[in-house]
Amino acid sequence: MAHDVVITNGTVVDGTGTPARRADVAIDEDRVTAIGKVDSAGAGITIDAEGKIVTPGFVDLHSHLDAQISWDPIMSSSCYHGVTSVVMGNCGMTFAPLRPGQQEVLANAMETVEDIPASCILDGLPWDWEGFGGYLDAIEAMPQGLNAGGYVGDVAVRLYVAGDAACEPDFSATPDQLAEMASLVDEAMQAGALGYSISRSLFHRVPDGRSVPGTWSPPSEFFAIADPLRKRQQGVLESAPRYNFEDIEGDRVAEEVGWMAELSRQTGRPFSFNLQQINSLGRHYRDVLALSVEANESGACLRPQVTPRSVGVLFSLAANTPLDAMAAFSPLADLDLGGRLAGLSDPHVRADLIAEGANHPTEPFEQMFLMSAGMPANYDYEPADSLAAISRAKGVSPIEAYIDEMLDSGGRSILNWPVMNQDQDAVRELVTSDVTIMGLADAGAHATQIMDASQPTYFLSHWVRDEKAVSLEDGVRAVTGDTADFIGYKDRGTLSEGSYADVNVIDLDALSLPVPQIVNDFPGGIARFVQCAEGIDHTFVNGKHFMDHGEHTGELAGRLLRSTD
Repeated sequence: MAHDVVITNGTVVDGTGTPARRADVAIDEDRVTAIGKVDSAGAGITIDAEGKIVTPGFVDLHSHLDAQISWDPIMSSSCYHGVTSVVMGNCGMTFAPLRPGQQEVLANAMETVEDIPASCILDGLPWDWEGFGGYLDAIEAMPQGLNAGGYVGDVAVRLYVAGDAACEPDFSATPDQLAEMASLVDEAMQAGALGYSISRSLFHRVPDGRSVPGTWSPPSEFFAIADPLRKRQQGVLESAPRYNFEDIEGDRVAEEVGWMAELSRQTGRPFSFNLQQINSLGRHYRDVLALSVEANESGACLRPQVTPRSVGVLFSLAANTPLDAMAAFSPLADLDLGGRLAGLSDPHVRADLIAEGANHPTEPFEQMFLMSAGMPANYDYEPADSLAAISRAKGVSPIEAYIDEMLDSGGRSILNWPVMNQDQDAVRELVTSDVTIMGLADAGAHATQIMDASQPTYFLSHWVRDEKAVSLEDGVRAVTGDTADFIGYKDRGTLSEGSYADVNVIDLDALSLPVPQIVNDFPGGIARFVQCAEGIDHTFVNGKHFMDHGEHTGELAGRLLRSTD
């Protein structure tokens, strides 16, 4: 019988780390049915992958698509980068469990933590659930282009049980409250949650400036709440940790890694947590790596979660700009991109901005790097790439150099201000470490601040192809088999006969990223960054041709993935 899809003449990199091999791939319904020499006669779709690699679909462990999935079924920008399965509910932030009338509390918390506009969240979701299982049921009823599952979040659990009091820094849960929280986690696991996530980061705040629930809780509370994972021997733990100090004595890194290691040991469950290099924290990332290796030698399973490039705040003339705080920019602040460009073209406005900018310190612009429209996006910066260096070379101020670039590019060039992973040598250490796992793409989050959902494209083009710091086989495994196995996605993340047909066809030589751009396609026309890719030629999800050279085909074959499946 003729196959539904045959991908011929490609180099199969199967996600297991085994050597790449030339082979055809056949797909029937939602499964891979043959790998080797395949007869393509009569196939519904035939793709010639000569000179291309054929890989499993990428599995993204760290997204915040919990709300966007309801209004954007293709889940952009993940869809442009070969991602076929995502994990939601990271960093303790979920929309269930939910008390009646608590929608605004959770939506506003998500806005302040993850920069996802609360108005979009409130308008986009149906809010017709209470327990976490009800949220999963609601998502399952929606059309979706990618496969998606999610953690149950500690923040929502604490707000459900203790309300606003859970945000107080001295809040201590009673034994009865801890028992109720554990019961909610157990119910979520029964309904198909992938695990239990926690936030401890000092960056995570509720709208009034207090830390999110759980930030200051003693670790013993997490042990009690996570106990259902131990009893079930099911699920994964995840956290946004607190490595830095706030008027606390002791070694914060050792303390934080220590309790996570012990929780992993006691529950018998794997634990992944965020790790980036940050200049202000010195060598903390190396300490975390060493402590994780040591903990794993004594029965824990810790996988620090890393991203392969700098994490930067982006400035676009169409959204946030380095001119926003300037009085001379205020007449342009409420205008769209066209209006702002017209304003910058006005000689009087330009002169006023340059005059006011002359009084601004240059130092911040030493840390802002130009990403020129029409050129591939660059994230490996030299000092000469900074706006300050460019302005010196031109003999003008940074403000004048910025205005000129905006006018020359039609407002499409952007500035990147790296705030994490500022040291490329440190990033190399993180992505080549045996203990780390790929994550932190943050798809769906930081709408007008950060765009990291393009992580797989950058990892394969920069660290695998260009730098050769990671082999092709290990690089593909890092974003497929390793992440799928860790989270427990069955028959995904590898290409083998019988696996789900989540498949990419990639032109590795052509793989590159354009500069991120602002679009106004969130509910209410609200702005966000998107970033596409070159070289991701085809993506199949559950056997259906989902993306074709960056364009959605109309197929929506994604599924809700539950831990109970």
